[in-house]
Amino acid sequence: MMRDNNLVRHLDACETMGNATAICSDKTGTLTTNRMTVVQSYICEKLMKVTPKFSDLPAEVGIKIVEGIAVNSAYTSQLLSGQNPQDLATQVGNKTECALLGFVEGLGRSYHKIRERIPEKAFVRVYTFNSDRKSMSTVINLPDRGYRLFTKGASEIILKKCAFIYGHEGRLEKFTRDMQERLLHQVIEPMACDGLRTISIAYRDFVRGKPDINQVHLGPNDEPNWEDEANSVNNLTCLCVVGIEDPVRPEVPDAIKKCQKAGITVRMVTGDNVNTARSIATKCGIIRPQDDFLILEGKEFNRRIRDNNGDIQQHLLDKVWPKLRVLARSSPTDKYNLVKGIIDSKISDSREVVAVTGDGTNDGPALKKADVGFAMGIAGTDVAKEASDIILTDDNFSSIVKAVMWGRNVYDSIAKFLQFQLTVNVVAVIVAFIGACAVEDSPLKAVQMLWVNLIMDTLASLALATELPTADLLLRKPYGRTKPLISRTMMKNILGQAVYQLTVIFVLLFAGHRFLDIPDGHGAQLRAGPSIHFTIIFNTFVQMTIFNELNARKIHGQRNIFNGIFTNPIFYSIWIITCISQVVIIQYGKMAFSTKALTLEQWGWCLFFGVGTLLWGQLVTTIPTRKIPKILSWGRGHPEEYTEAINLGGDDSRYDPLDDKKPRAGQILWIRGLTRLQTQLRVIRAFKSTLEDIQDLEDRRSLHSLRSLRNNQVGFPHTVYYSIRVVNAFRQGLDARYGEHNTTSLAEVLRKQTSLSKRLSQASSIEYADNIPDELSVPQIDVERLSSHSHTETAV
Repeated sequence: MMRDNNLVRHLDACETMGNATAICSDKTGTLTTNRMTVVQSYICEKLMKVTPKFSDLPAEVGIKIVEGIAVNSAYTSQLLSGQNPQDLATQVGNKTECALLGFVEGLGRSYHKIRERIPEKAFVRVYTFNSDRKSMSTVINLPDRGYRLFTKGASEIILKKCAFIYGHEGRLEKFTRDMQERLLHQVIEPMACDGLRTISIAYRDFVRGKPDINQVHLGPNDEPNWEDEANSVNNLTCLCVVGIEDPVRPEVPDAIKKCQKAGITVRMVTGDNVNTARSIATKCGIIRPQDDFLILEGKEFNRRIRDNNGDIQQHLLDKVWPKLRVLARSSPTDKYNLVKGIIDSKISDSREVVAVTGDGTNDGPALKKADVGFAMGIAGTDVAKEASDIILTDDNFSSIVKAVMWGRNVYDSIAKFLQFQLTVNVVAVIVAFIGACAVEDSPLKAVQMLWVNLIMDTLASLALATELPTADLLLRKPYGRTKPLISRTMMKNILGQAVYQLTVIFVLLFAGHRFLDIPDGHGAQLRAGPSIHFTIIFNTFVQMTIFNELNARKIHGQRNIFNGIFTNPIFYSIWIITCISQVVIIQYGKMAFSTKALTLEQWGWCLFFGVGTLLWGQLVTTIPTRKIPKILSWGRGHPEEYTEAINLGGDDSRYDPLDDKKPRAGQILWIRGLTRLQTQLRVIRAFKSTLEDIQDLEDRRSLHSLRSLRNNQVGFPHTVYYSIRVVNAFRQGLDARYGEHNTTSLAEVLRKQTSLSKRLSQASSIEYADNIPDELSVPQIDVERLSSHSHTETAV
């Protein structure tokens, strides 16, 4: 998988990805190339689809645009020239800012010179970009002791804060509501429909002299209240609107088509506006005209899934996510809620298995919640990589398709081996049992069974588990969460082959010596040598097993079992080595393997029955799987049945919202077993201490005194005291399970126990016996509740 650009961090994610039914993908860098370029611009009421020359712009507007982009971008974002002049510049840092810097270079100006003139330490204030603002602002000093605030961000957000705009030939005009609507419908929406990300650049001046209509006047000693961001970043002057293109990766549409054929629903979750998201989704093939799909913005999504109290309701989510294909203008919280809602949904029997891609720190919760989280290896942050299960080293969506193929291949390899192994087990056990009962001698000797086990376990696992993934794996639907491990098709093959092999072996066992004209192997002496009769049975069984290994390569009812057999050299090498080894064992094994050399005719019969396994497999394949009862499938169930019934971690303060994956059943069983062992150890220690105290008491008292005490029944309170010590050993485990439940009563018993211990050592037995009945009060223990909970303090 590493060669396919999948760095697997958690091994179980491979198999899980094979059963994925939904993928929630980012747009930028995953579906697109993440090399953004400004392809359209709107400056001074002119829409230009090529980068203009700086001389074609009004001088004042051009200077402010260049300065606003160079200053109001992270100084870590820059363009690095390639080794060759014809190479494209390497974009370092934020890709959107790199696209704007490339626009400055395209105008014929150098952003480096502006940054040298205005270093970062000269900034007065910086409002960094975040998912709430969707903009970035930087305040610098003006030469005439004023301030200038530059802003860039999502067009529909920035334009709402603009009160002025540069019109034709650079004239300053008021930006009325009608002009905003016209700009939105005539410029921004067409750009977005072409798949462009629209960014607006604006500014605002704070001057101490005579202000223009778009400037704010400051007194000689006045300073703007930069803490009041809402008033500072307001009444802006729009400089330009640019459309940034992030081309779709050429291999993505085909990859998404493969996912859809494989039964995987791809959803795009992005922060771009709805028109840009719709355009990119259409180009990628996520939404198709013939489909019944839904495209929502984050606000509308939240409105639909929340009740009147603002709480998310699963039944409301279940009405949205099945048709949802694009979630635009979404926040990281929206992404997490969508992923959680799909995973928790129970509207389908198979349940959804969700994969998520992410690159930012805010994607951590969604990546952690997903069944399989994919982080970007190039653009991804360390937090995203740590929360993920698989890292895409090339940040490419097509690599996810390869992960699906590998996951399904792993699952199928396990199923192939199980199908083959169970067939051999069923036949071997029945033959050994019935043979021993019927002829008082097992047809398969111990050494022969060891050789069969070697074929069945080691060699078969290597042969069947090393198949490389093929494109055919994407032609079937995913299994989902509740798919039985052994399907009805597998059970049909197991039982069908078992019937054939058992029939052949028992015919050879009871009648083979007649039609093969060989000596009867029944009733041989204890130390008699190998017989041809039982050697033929052993050889026939192995030949049927070897040829059935070919049948086991296909578990979905395919008829061509030889398809792709030569693409796996490990399989056919092991198969050939097994055949050669079997010939050597039969012909030269003698007493070591309880075999006797066979003739060519006898070998022909063994091979005939072995090849018959292939023909019988074709007959079994014709039996319709739907006619087989579902009860024959094994391993079906909901994983939550094993986890929800057990409360893991009674202390809520230890709950990590980023780590809310349900524990595996194996972990639960391990914790439960360890807890019981810990409780038993406490009981053993209590009994040990009790025995030591009794021995100590015996040593200090004479036998006559002890008999007197027993006759007077004074020893009874001691027994009660020691019993309480044992109960308290149980109570320690109980207290940990129930938290603070019954803490007061338990503490009271412990306090009284300490008091009684002192009395035992200081007072006589008679005094102790007189006082103890009124002192003891043991809280009741709910044994049934105790047995149904697990204590996890040890695991923590």
